[in-house]
Amino acid sequence: MKKADVFEFYRRLAELNPEPEGELIWTSPYTLLVAVALSAQATDISVNLATRKLFAVADTPEKMLELGEEGLRDLIKTIGLFNTKAKHVIALSQRLIDQFGGEVPQTREALETLPGVGRKTANVVLNTAFGQPTIAVDTHLFRVGNRTKLAPGKTPLEVELKLERVTPAPFLRHAHHWLILHGRYICKARKPECWRCPVEDLCPFKPKSPAPQS
Repeated sequence: MKKADVFEFYRRLAELNPEPEGELIWTSPYTLLVAVALSAQATDISVNLATRKLFAVADTPEKMLELGEEGLRDLIKTIGLFNTKAKHVIALSQRLIDQFGGEVPQTREALETLPGVGRKTANVVLNTAFGQPTIAVDTHLFRVGNRTKLAPGKTPLEVELKLERVTPAPFLRHAHHWLILHGRYICKARKPECWRCPVEDLCPFKPKSPAPQS
């Protein structure tokens, strides 16, 4: 995609949604970290249903340890892989207390030392909680990057690094959310809704989905 087209691509997404937000419910960097860790291979809706009750009783590392692994499992058992996720959340809560004074660190390197936290989770927390211009590549964003040729790549890391290079500075802060939301609601995996896409003319993807019949 040409440089001018990339700028126009983001400009249109920004015009439609100037302040995009993720869909996970959180109240602090810690609750965001936990929510993102729980969201792996699960929908944001299912995570929000579980964390609404969870965060009412455990919204700090200290309270999470008081709840314990068994208590945590009971509250998140509707989420996939809840046993493993419960172990990770308890372990990362302990690590936060032991090594970071109970506070969520603000570097990717430090975040990735926490149990169950990989690059994608770290990038979400850095971007959403701390306003850093990181780009977390999930399945939606990976698809959009490749399908639109905005940042084609064979791996999430390759797409991430390309997006960091091609995204104009004014749009880096919110690029993560714009692209994920675009992939989730318009540039869908099986049936992309090109007929209502605001950047359809900038995208090389063929064939275009026909508009629904009224």
